[in-house]
Amino acid sequence: MDNDDDDPKMSPRDVREPLSRAIGDRYLTYALSTIMHRALPDARDGLKPVHRRILYAMRRLRLSSTGGFLKSAKISGDTMGDFHPHGDAAIYDAMARLAQDFTIRYPLVDGQGNFGNIDGDNPAASRYTEARMTIMSEALLDGLDENAVDYRDNYDGRLQEPVVLPASYPNLLANGSSGIAVGMATNIPPHNIGELIDACLHLIKSPEARDETLLQYVPGPDFPTGGVIVEPPENIAAAYKTGRGSIRLRCTWEVEDLGRGQWQVVVTEIPYQVQKSKLVERIAELIQTKKVPILADVRDESAEDIRMILEPRSKNVDPDVLMNMLFRNSDLETRFSLNMNVLIDGVTPQVCSLKEVLRAFLDFRRDVLLRRSRHRMAKIDARLEVLEGLMIAFLNLDRVIDIIRYDDDPKAALMYENWSRDHQAGIRRATDDSDYISPLQGIDLKSLILVEDPGARLEGVLAEGDDGAGTAIPRRYDGREDGLSDVQAEAILNMRLRSLRRLEELELKAEQDKLMAERATLADLLESTDVQWRRIAEELRETRKKFGKSTETGARRTVFAEATEAEEVPLEAMIEREPITVVCSQMGWIRAMTGHIALDRELKFKDGDGPRFIFHAETTDRLLVFGSNGRFYTLQASQLPGGRGMGEPVRLMVDLPNEAEIIDLLIHRPEGKLLVASSAGDGFVVPEKDVVAQTRAGKQVLNVRGDVKAKICTAVDGDHVAVVGENRKVLVFALDELPEMGRGKGVRLQKYKDGGLSDARTFTLADGLSWHDPAGRTRTETALDEWKAKRATAGRMAPRGFPRNNRFT
Repeated sequence: MDNDDDDPKMSPRDVREPLSRAIGDRYLTYALSTIMHRALPDARDGLKPVHRRILYAMRRLRLSSTGGFLKSAKISGDTMGDFHPHGDAAIYDAMARLAQDFTIRYPLVDGQGNFGNIDGDNPAASRYTEARMTIMSEALLDGLDENAVDYRDNYDGRLQEPVVLPASYPNLLANGSSGIAVGMATNIPPHNIGELIDACLHLIKSPEARDETLLQYVPGPDFPTGGVIVEPPENIAAAYKTGRGSIRLRCTWEVEDLGRGQWQVVVTEIPYQVQKSKLVERIAELIQTKKVPILADVRDESAEDIRMILEPRSKNVDPDVLMNMLFRNSDLETRFSLNMNVLIDGVTPQVCSLKEVLRAFLDFRRDVLLRRSRHRMAKIDARLEVLEGLMIAFLNLDRVIDIIRYDDDPKAALMYENWSRDHQAGIRRATDDSDYISPLQGIDLKSLILVEDPGARLEGVLAEGDDGAGTAIPRRYDGREDGLSDVQAEAILNMRLRSLRRLEELELKAEQDKLMAERATLADLLESTDVQWRRIAEELRETRKKFGKSTETGARRTVFAEATEAEEVPLEAMIEREPITVVCSQMGWIRAMTGHIALDRELKFKDGDGPRFIFHAETTDRLLVFGSNGRFYTLQASQLPGGRGMGEPVRLMVDLPNEAEIIDLLIHRPEGKLLVASSAGDGFVVPEKDVVAQTRAGKQVLNVRGDVKAKICTAVDGDHVAVVGENRKVLVFALDELPEMGRGKGVRLQKYKDGGLSDARTFTLADGLSWHDPAGRTRTETALDEWKAKRATAGRMAPRGFPRNNRFT
């Protein structure tokens, strides 16, 4: 767009720029805001801004781990009003997550009330729950009052909030984190604090340690819900080295003996971030759809601990085979995608390795240590200044009292007086008679200025000090060597009379010596990098002692094991072999009647429907469905619906198109062969083992196009083939003239001028060709020389008595 500064319609605040640039700049601003302030955690304290602000608001409300609880609505309200100007529902959800022990490895909020459960139920409303900090969150905030971190203005400039928390342990890895930003995401699993601290101590000792060495201390995640990690160690090592990968996690289960050979599987731990209620629903669906036919029932008997019961259909089922089928078909086995994308120094997004994350934490701890040490040294210097002034006051009590009592500006007089700084001088004390002192013990020296009688004395209370020689503290304040500083003068004026005891002087001297020793230690620490790392190591050991594996919550919950893949066993071997009668109607509704019933028994069907296929089978059989689209579909006889109702449509069990018809339904014979042919008269022989489909979509065997459809599917049993066309011509030829194929169009069986193929079958020439005449009697023709010819010839008219429907059966 052209710039036109003289456009009268434009206000002074209007800016003209190309739309692409305007949108790009604004979207980039939004993206950076999302990355830095919402989605990605800080590598230093492992928190996002909303979590950091919640904990800081709870600290300002004095919700310590040993104190009382406060309504969650108050906490989320203060957080929103003072630091996080977003929805209170989002803040409360974030706080509730910090209180869920099935979500957070080391909860940072101690919740009282309903904060949700592992079934996926939501927390109660914030007005019904209460919360306070845990000892883990207090460890994150430790040192906040000692200038350990920088502060910044809150959103409206009224208050200050910490940029990052001091964090005495590597919370990023301890509790993990997840989030989705613009163009990037993060997903970090929780780990064991004890193992993380061990790795940090090794990294302090050996800064150039390899990633493989650190894995000896941190072998993998430690999920709050336990479970078993079955990912190979080399895959875990690669994930931690690159910052990206996946970790395979399974439930924890055991076999419970019920006696008399009966047993059941008890699941005691489920994978991380899996909702138990949905898991039970999924397994129940697998039972209903018979995708795991060897599983009979699932029950949830959980109370506070997880107890999920899996009942096998038969005691002969192998437990490992059952569980492996469930691992493949349900969330009893999941994959946790590792993506350690974090903010380095709170600014730069970066995918880090395990070593880089630990290094970022240790460097931050060193920075915190230096800042806290400098802050403590400043406090010590300020206190030493006060102590020196108090010591001078004790050495010169009479002069101090005189100045305070009579001088018009006692503070200025104290600051410019030439004081004796001899610490060996003794001070005579008051008599043991306390009657004179007790009424004044709560009065400070500054109050004596208000006494109206200038000649008034505290007779018998104070006495002059003796002169002596000693060594003064080598300090100078306000540019005067022998005077007092403003701080010292103010401290003397605020000193109470009861402090004028000999014992108090000794205590001040002891405090002074103690602070001088501490100051020397801090000076050594600030000057030496080795001393700094030793101090950090000591602090980490103290943290490990409080939260490590020896504590109640510190023991590792997730274990490691090798993925035992049970040997594939045919379903037939795991299903009880029982006789059934398979019934399929003309409209494609299929069911399995218990036992071998009479095939001519009258059965019930839906209105307008009737029988089409009915045959005896067993529950261990597999059934083949051949459609007019040339595809074979496979059904498990054990998964067929029961015979009490009308059954279910075959199209609900397999992906048979609506326009395709069922040509044949037969029992699968692994060693058998089938003759398949199309309505155009093309066909071939296919081994049955090659037509078994593994999916609902089936397996394409006979290729058909246009108006041509699959027409024939019959078992190969004999040495010759008989075909009959719609023109009632019959042709007989040797079976070996047909090719054996796995898939294709086939070869021409019979030649037609008009019409197409009507029926085909195989038979043994010596036994003759049989069919049913119109009267229902079976006729067999052995003299077939008239109809024998080469494949793809026209054939001759059917013999007398051949069925009018042009079919052999």
